[in-house]
Amino acid sequence: MRRASTLAASALSRALLSANEGCATTVQPRLLQAALYGTTTSSTRRWWSSSISGSAKAVSLGLAGALATVAGVATLSQEVYAKEPPSPEAVPKDVILYQYEACPFCNKVKAVLDYYDIPYKVVEVNPISKKEIKWSDYKKVPILMVDGEQLVDSSAIIDKLCNKILPEKSTNSVPDDNEEKKWRQWVDNHLVHILSPNIYRNTSEALESFDYITSNGNFTFTEKITVKYAGAAAMYFVSKNLKKKYNIFDERAALYEAAETWVDELKGREFLGGSKPNLADLAVFGVLRPIRYLRSGRDMVEHTRIGEWYSRMEHAVGESSRIKT
Repeated sequence: MRRASTLAASALSRALLSANEGCATTVQPRLLQAALYGTTTSSTRRWWSSSISGSAKAVSLGLAGALATVAGVATLSQEVYAKEPPSPEAVPKDVILYQYEACPFCNKVKAVLDYYDIPYKVVEVNPISKKEIKWSDYKKVPILMVDGEQLVDSSAIIDKLCNKILPEKSTNSVPDDNEEKKWRQWVDNHLVHILSPNIYRNTSEALESFDYITSNGNFTFTEKITVKYAGAAAMYFVSKNLKKKYNIFDERAALYEAAETWVDELKGREFLGGSKPNLADLAVFGVLRPIRYLRSGRDMVEHTRIGEWYSRMEHAVGESSRIKT
């Protein structure tokens, strides 16, 4: 049993950490948020206090004005966060994502699919046997099949997908393309490398992560039992090596610094893309989504300013476009 545990943990570690697309983070169930930004509750209370002694006519007029204000704010909010879905003719008819539920790169692709309301099916890959992708020469995830065409590598998948569904807004012709590209590269080359040392920071956080991985991943009964404990122990030590590799001395401080760096770059904008998310917004949101409701993600929101932007992104991306099978 000990040998089986060691082999399973070793195989899982290699699978989840292979190159830049195999991932070992975890995700908690997404919380639905529909907050109305720019609420008028306090202004309505102030109006009511100053008007209560006035005539009934004044009250009626004031109430009508307040309701109009609320309606105007609601309309503005809807306009700000309204999606720009592709034309029906551009929407692929058959999209299949081969993924690990916990993988930040896979979640990056899903953020784009969800934001643009592209229906897609999911095939959960067993990270040990990888039998679900035996047919492919590419042995990592994500793999996205779009009307029979195989797309690989998360950033390349997103570029090719957007060129298909938004030809008039090709990623090669976006006016502020340099800024968007810079921060998409920052996600791939910096932000993702901070995640594993944080979610496997100690044994309790490692077990928290693997509890979800084994509950929602594609494992046999025996693999679930073995991987939860052997895998958590293995990844705890792997995370220490990742800290050394990427010169991370304090993993929480590095996570907080990355979050603050992103918020600073917004420069007061709702999103990096302005009034609507661009691909850099979706990339940051996608890779952070797996950790948001883990201990590391909760700490990040509590100790940095990223929470408001993240909530806006949840609202903008909306419900998953995943087709339940």
